Amino acid sequence: MSRPPSRAPGPRGKPGATREQIERRERFERARRESLRPDADGPVMLYGWHTVTAALQNPKRRIRRLLATENAARRLADEGFGGTVTPEIVRPSTIAERLLPDAVHQGLYLEADPLPSPAVEAVPAKGVVLVLDQITDPHNVGAIFRSASAFAVTAIVTTQRHSPEATGALAKAASGALEHVPLVNVQNLARGLAALKQNGFFVVGLDSDGDGDLASLPLRAPLALVLGAEGKGLRQLTKETCDAVARIDVPGAIKSLNVSNAAALALYMANRSLAASR
Repeated sequence: MSRPPSRAPGPRGKPGATREQIERRERFERARRESLRPDADGPVMLYGWHTVTAALQNPKRRIRRLLATENAARRLADEGFGGTVTPEIVRPSTIAERLLPDAVHQGLYLEADPLPSPAVEAVPAKGVVLVLDQITDPHNVGAIFRSASAFAVTAIVTTQRHSPEATGALAKAASGALEHVPLVNVQNLARGLAALKQNGFFVVGLDSDGDGDLASLPLRAPLALVLGAEGKGLRQLTKETCDAVARIDVPGAIKSLNVSNAAALALYMANRSLAASR
């Protein structure tokens, strides 16, 4: 008779993760730390239907390897992705062991080269750019990418340090948006904002202590909206570099929003304001 998998103790006596899950998470974290090293040249990991199929449709993506279950490979062929790259047919567990235990891969796993990151000086002076001031949660950043794609954002600017890599959970949360919105990495955010301003961008920081409501602020394109990390908000130097600092007024008892929700709402308000000013 086989023994049940041993589990680490959980809170309040509840069963915790199995040893296999703990070891898988440790392997994943080691791989993630390796990917954050400046000299890392490994591929990015993309998984999930929308994330992988968007990458397969992007001619700028250099695909290294595609794993698919039989059902997922059949669906790829049925929906016209069969000739893009030949998948390796594997069991679902082969994909699952490469990911965190709670990752939903939908039978698809892809390894590819990172997309090129344009220089901040090369960002076209049009529309709206989002600037992220040390937002570290990959799910939040992925959700911001998804909203950015929906609102046709010109680019997203982040710092090279204190920001998540465009891979794994971030890519899954972005649901294919990484293929549509350029990601610009800068070493120094204040200098990056200065470069945008020199290129004609009106730079507005979003902060709960902003001088006025974003809805009442006269906006013009090209526009850069700057969002800060949850809890810490915008850093002082970032605020000082902005042309204006605004808040999003809401009527309820809770006055602060999750940063990804704030980004979506700010993009909606900015697009309405810019459309009205044309």
